Amino acid sequence: MRSIWNGAISFGLVSIPIKLVNATESHSISFRQIHLADGGRVRYRKVCELDGEEVSAAEIGKGYEEADGSIIPITDDDLARLPLATAKTIEIMSFVPAEEIDPLQLDAAYYLAANGATAAKPYTLLREALKRSRKVAIAKYALRGRERLGMLRVVDDVIAMHGLLWPDEIRAPEGVAPEGSVSVRDAELDLADALMATLGEVEMASLHDDYREAVESMIAEKSGGAFEPAAEAEVAPAGGKVIDLMAALENSVRAARASRGEGGEAQAAAEAEVTPIRRGAAAGAAAPKAVGGKKSTARTAKRAAPAAAKKKSTATAGTAKTAKPAAKKAAAKSAAATAKKASTAKKAAPAPRKRTSA
Repeated sequence: MRSIWNGAISFGLVSIPIKLVNATESHSISFRQIHLADGGRVRYRKVCELDGEEVSAAEIGKGYEEADGSIIPITDDDLARLPLATAKTIEIMSFVPAEEIDPLQLDAAYYLAANGATAAKPYTLLREALKRSRKVAIAKYALRGRERLGMLRVVDDVIAMHGLLWPDEIRAPEGVAPEGSVSVRDAELDLADALMATLGEVEMASLHDDYREAVESMIAEKSGGAFEPAAEAEVAPAGGKVIDLMAALENSVRAARASRGEGGEAQAAAEAEVTPIRRGAAAGAAAPKAVGGKKSTARTAKRAAPAAAKKKSTATAGTAKTAKPAAKKAAAKSAAATAKKASTAKKAAPAPRKRTSA
């Protein structure tokens, strides 16, 4: 990567030669202004307001405009004579916990590369000291003619520097928060928590610019002469008044779970979790779920009644049919037992004595 600034990190009495390279790059697509009549490129020319003549880059300098409109010329020599200690030095002033830095202050990001073999040892020393302390370094440096504030931290095995806005460059959020007192119910917070948990985490590396890809595809099609204008995309209107916040949150949770492919028992449990309990339902009751309201329940009961009666009748008839042969068999068995008992008693009785005459 090409360096944009060469200098040194001042770490107490330790000086670390470094090169500054951009840590980010823009992938946005830029367009040129053209003349609609013939497609010609439209360019801007730098013209002096006093004589109306076009001015070349070599003839252009700096100037400060005062309140009355007058211009005070400022030369590079004027700026070079200013006592700017950080002109070629990133001067570390202190080390603080990273959470003390307000993200609103973060500006452009750079990588600091060791410049030469002699810089490797002190560079590694500062990197490891930052790792072990779990802190970031606050520094001052000068870039493009002005002094800036920076934050040094470790990214993998490299020291990175984030430009920071000065504290007085951060606006106070006056008049931004909603006016008046707004209360939020615990139930709404619970649903918001459920939605946050359902959306879960995302791999930052998987995110990409869909719009830029669509623009690139359209440019490629136009360049090849095969471009067909697509139907205008329907965009849901932004803003508006939320009528039922609870319903919107519940639907959002369901939609988020559906997009993540959750279903079956997990989906049923999820729906039960976000569905508010209706008043009048008995706690722990195992009542059947009505599909179509009261009418549907009555219709279902009416259809079930004949079936139940028929089943009962069939069961009774079957029982009677089975009981009739069993009764006959039992009666026959009883009669046989009685006859056998009588026969046995007859055999066992003593024979009558014969009477003799005198």
